[in-house]
Amino acid sequence: MAVSTTLILAGIGVSSLVCQWLAWRVRMPAILFLLAGGILAGPVTGFLQPEAIFDDLLFPVISLAVAIILFEGSLTLRYEEIKGHGKMVRNLIPVGTIVTCIIGTLAARWILQVSWEVALLFGAISVVTGPTVIAPLLRAVRPTSKLANILTWEGIIIDPVGALLAVLVFEGIVSWGQGNVFSHSLYIFGKTLLVGFAIGAAAGYLNGLVLRKHWIPQYLHNAGTLTFMLGVFAISNELAHESGLLTVTVMGIWMANMKQVPVDSILEFKESLSVLLISALFIILAARVEFAAIAELGWGLVAVLAILMLIARPASIFLSAIGTTLNWREKLYLSWIAPRGIVAAAVSALFAFQLERIGYESAGVLVPLVFMLIITTVTLQSLTARPVAKLLGVQEPPAHGFLILGANPVARLVAQALKKHDIPTMLTDTNWENVRQARMENLPVYFGNPVSEHAATHMDLTGIGNLLILSPYKQMNSLATYHFLDWFGDDSVFGLVEGDQDQRARLQTAGKVQRTRGLFDGVSYAKLASLVSQGYTVKTTQLSEEFSYQQFLNQYQNQALVLFVRDSRDHIHPVKDMETLEPGDDWVLISLVPPQPQKERRDREEPAGEKGDKTASGAAPA
Repeated sequence: MAVSTTLILAGIGVSSLVCQWLAWRVRMPAILFLLAGGILAGPVTGFLQPEAIFDDLLFPVISLAVAIILFEGSLTLRYEEIKGHGKMVRNLIPVGTIVTCIIGTLAARWILQVSWEVALLFGAISVVTGPTVIAPLLRAVRPTSKLANILTWEGIIIDPVGALLAVLVFEGIVSWGQGNVFSHSLYIFGKTLLVGFAIGAAAGYLNGLVLRKHWIPQYLHNAGTLTFMLGVFAISNELAHESGLLTVTVMGIWMANMKQVPVDSILEFKESLSVLLISALFIILAARVEFAAIAELGWGLVAVLAILMLIARPASIFLSAIGTTLNWREKLYLSWIAPRGIVAAAVSALFAFQLERIGYESAGVLVPLVFMLIITTVTLQSLTARPVAKLLGVQEPPAHGFLILGANPVARLVAQALKKHDIPTMLTDTNWENVRQARMENLPVYFGNPVSEHAATHMDLTGIGNLLILSPYKQMNSLATYHFLDWFGDDSVFGLVEGDQDQRARLQTAGKVQRTRGLFDGVSYAKLASLVSQGYTVKTTQLSEEFSYQQFLNQYQNQALVLFVRDSRDHIHPVKDMETLEPGDDWVLISLVPPQPQKERRDREEPAGEKGDKTASGAAPA
């Protein structure tokens, strides 16, 4: 029975959503499930045949989708981030790119006997790892913070850099193929570069200026930027053949490095787009993979993949690590982790399609070769990253830090107290003024939605395994609770109770979420904020045989609120119920205490336990 086109298109959308959900549940890169879904729908069952459905629209659809992917990736490339993440990251970008490109090119040329043009394009594409595959892997493995930062920022930066390299190589190949003589080919290539860089820079500056000056309303920022970018892409292609990808890449880089341009909201908008459009794109691309083409590569495919994983990657790491403080275990672990991602799949499919149209017969091996590189690296390294980290001794101990939802005065006060005890913290808020104040207080903070894809890629949760919800935003609190219950576990998410006015809504809250609430003896956020505004401060108290917990309560006339305790094993625990709290003599209390009246401070003699009662900054209380 013939299947309608409408049903097939709807099936692609539903399949992409199912693949994204499966990836979220098992904490693996979504691209692995998307490619598997496409292969199942295409060559395995024959349900999806992209050429038959899209016909002449297939090439334009792929081109526009790849343009969106490259533009989004280039928006993350900020020059100061390259400078600010250590010598290893700065070395990996140029050294790793060049080494991997050369070795990948030679392997494809000599082993698979493809043309030099196709081999060079494969070498350029193979350098891209990407944050979308690195972030889930690091969350599951939890390597040391040094290695996690190196891998994270390599993925973020190499994504647009590798894509730009691949675009430049492709433009060179196409321009060479259009010219009958060497000089004419150079002219075409030069024209492509000139159009790409000139229009990209001009479009990036103009769009950034529009956003910065608020010449269009806020609700049009995302849609306006997207449609403007696609229009620039089409115009650039009309002026110089296939220069559009270079144009949108340059446009994104220019906007990312302009001052006071709000690109974060545009990056967040990409999440919904990726589920609906980009996820569907990979199912379509995978459906075009032919098992016969993979089988024709034979053992040569295995050899090329082995060379890239066992020779190119280690060579890149060890050369880049010259002059750094990395030990041999850390270098070996970095040498093993380099999964390829979304950009590699999209760019390879588009470029292979275009090269075949202009007569490069060997370009047909590009798609199966890159797709097998993605499947092999993602699958193998996702399964082995944890045992390899344990074997090499580069895995973090159990995460004991806190992600604090909110960067308001209450949250900042708590974060400062934890910081004094060397507890890793990360504040997150969507209020820019709160974020600005946190940065001024030298507290690590993420500006944006903590449950977004952008946060999953950019928010550093190294050493953090708990969530404290200290925010007045009830809808965001519930979303964050559901999200991080899956990441951190039922016993590692802590929230405040809601106000009395929300009693009815609270009774309707799911039991799993309700169990996370009741932090800090059942006070609400409004109550905490009121205490802080009254002058309550955070103090640290060392209990002892001479100064017991009951004496501490009596000293502050039972008005002190114990926030955290540090037990005899130096473990920090948030306090839920002070009535059932039974701290030992050697425990430390971190408490919110009332201000003492001026006369009492002047007349009172220091009690025996006061020597152990100190402020969060370490000074004795007045």
